Amino acid sequence: MQLVQQQWRCQHHISYLNSAAKNTFSSPTVTRLNRRSKVSATKRVVWIETSNQAVLTSAVESGYTYALFQPGSENLIQQWQQLAAFTPLTLQSNGAILDSGNKKVGQLLQVSSKAAINAAAAAAQQPGYLIMDATDWKVIPAENLVAAFQSGPGKLLGVAESAAEARVLLEALEAGTAGVVLRTEDPLQVKQLAAYLAEQEAEQAPQFQYEVATVTRVEPVGLCDRVCVDLCSLLQPGEGMLVGSFARALFLVHSECMESQYINSRPFRVNAGAVHAYVQAPDGKTAYLSELQSGSKMLVVNAAGRARTAMVGRCKIELRPMVSVF
Repeated sequence: MQLVQQQWRCQHHISYLNSAAKNTFSSPTVTRLNRRSKVSATKRVVWIETSNQAVLTSAVESGYTYALFQPGSENLIQQWQQLAAFTPLTLQSNGAILDSGNKKVGQLLQVSSKAAINAAAAAAQQPGYLIMDATDWKVIPAENLVAAFQSGPGKLLGVAESAAEARVLLEALEAGTAGVVLRTEDPLQVKQLAAYLAEQEAEQAPQFQYEVATVTRVEPVGLCDRVCVDLCSLLQPGEGMLVGSFARALFLVHSECMESQYINSRPFRVNAGAVHAYVQAPDGKTAYLSELQSGSKMLVVNAAGRARTAMVGRCKIELRPMVSVF
């Protein structure tokens, strides 16, 4: 059973996948989610090291808000913090990396010998970040250390001086490093790295398979509290959210990106369903629609089952006539 708002628009929502190819919404079927095994996709860490304000600006605009500074950069940090919001990290003379509260968050290690590789591998058993700076040779140290860091709590970052070098580190032994420290004075390198990571995240995004379920009856149930979800992202035709009365059987509820005689296009909005319903969140989790709030991260899924993450801007709970779909 699925509760939906009693309007033609919501009938459009629940029948969209089955009938989109015919450009009609008269189909008596809805779409039910069949979960596929979760795809492993760890978001990569990116720190920026630069003395060029344009590089920092490009990084912040790309969503990279951690910047590594050399000792004695306090004035530069203060100057740049007036222009952009970012988290400064400061390198100490002993290689320790401190945050603004002087808490150690990582350690930089120059890797130029087998002894240094062994020392770095031992650090995999310690929490925090180890930054591998292998200036002259990168592939062999990266592969050795990626293998060592698979089992410990430590996270390995590699220093790269270009987007191409960053790609080598992130693809070492297929698993790659947990992230990179991009050391550059060229804003283009930041943009190229961001484009590469966006492409990788899209390829690794979870994908769902759909099954068709036949609607046997539709019954009015009266007024209920309906949740309208406004996202901070624009949705394309075919995209919506996975919502249902049971976590094991979710329906693709289409967004309001389509024009109709009843409403103007609202491509950021999903009239999701009643407050009790489940909605698909990232990492294989579900939430109740009543729990969503500004800043919550949810999955947006298209007609092919491809998912991406979007942030909730606001939720409105309004009393609306609803129907049960069986």
